[in-house]
This record gives sequence, structure tokens and C-alpha cells, in this order.
Amino acid sequence: QVQLVESGGGLVQAGDSLRLSCVASGRTFSLYTMGWFRQAPGKEREFVGRIRWIWGSTYYANSVKGRFTVSRDRAKNTAYLQMNSLTPEDTAVYYCGGESTATRGYEYWGQGTQVTVSS
Repeated sequence: QVQLVESGGGLVQAGDSLRLSCVASGRTFSLYTMGWFRQAPGKEREFVGRIRWIWGSTYYANSVKGRFTVSRDRAKNTAYLQMNSLTPEDTAVYYCGGESTATRGYEYWGQGTQVTVSS
């Protein structure tokens, strides 16, 4: 099992930046990907971006490409989501997810952290 804990959310103004962190513990050697997702009120959870845990390659949703950056520090078992040029449309609960090497599916989830962007 892998446990994930997010932090770093808060209330910011449009145009501001925020960095979220996701600390992994447990069987972190089984991680294949760390992904970031978000869920706005009344909407389904959507993919934001991900990073391959070993190789560090990244992929982003079109809605955040060029503004958000996913990174990781394997020594700290931590993934990050750097969010720049935030808009009110980015307001959501942000979750990190862990994809295991064995299943290639997101089976580990954090509790989420609220990001609110005011106009």
C-alpha cells in the first residue's frame, strides 16, 4: 500500500501562483506514476497532469499546459504541482493519485486539498 498526503492549498487571487505537495509513504517502490487531478463543485474529477516516478517524464491536460508544472523529488518521496497564472476556473479540490507498476491504474489517492482562486 501507498499512502498519499497533499498540502499547500489555499485562497489566492487571480494571477497568483501556488505549489501543492504530495508526500508518499509505504511501498513507494511500487509507484509508476504520480498524477494530479481536480474536482470542481458539481463537476467530475478531471486529470491535470502526471509524472512518471522513475523517468520523470510529464504530461498535462490542455487546460493547464504552459501554466502548471508537475515535478517530483524521489529522495523526499514527494510530488509537486506548481500552478502559475491561476484563474477562478482553477478553483477545485486537488488530489494526487498514485499509479502502481503492477496494475497501471490509479489505486492510491490522497485526501485532497482545496484551491480557491478569487477574481
